[in-house]
Amino acid sequence: MRFMVMVRATQASEAGVMPSESLLTAMGNFNEELVRAGVMLAGEGLHPSSAGARVRFSGDRREVIDGPFSETRELIAGFWLIQVRSLDEAIEWIKRAPNPFEGDVDSEIEIRRIYDAEDFGAEFTPEARAQEERLRAEIASRH
Repeated sequence: MRFMVMVRATQASEAGVMPSESLLTAMGNFNEELVRAGVMLAGEGLHPSSAGARVRFSGDRREVIDGPFSETRELIAGFWLIQVRSLDEAIEWIKRAPNPFEGDVDSEIEIRRIYDAEDFGAEFTPEARAQEERLRAEIASRH
């Protein structure tokens, strides 16, 4: 099972406050554990929402909304993609992570399962599956 593990933003991360050397080291060590265990597929920190945009869809219309976005608790400051056997295993790994923000700041990390092809049932036709596999192979060959 694959999981998206999302680090929720804080006022500090939205202000562009960079982590200290000690936090970067702790996160690097945790990431190294994930990689050595064959769990980590990807992981990155994200720039503040002030450097981003949203595209709002309404029927055929598209509206671009420039950041920053006001609801800090709804924003993502970073993520991991991990592959483990269960949600319980994902939780156990993330409980071992360093607090992503320093000081007495409360922080949250959300864990959500990623859909696999078999989750979509018959609507995910053999043609669509073949297309998905081809695209994944093409992506892998480019990176």
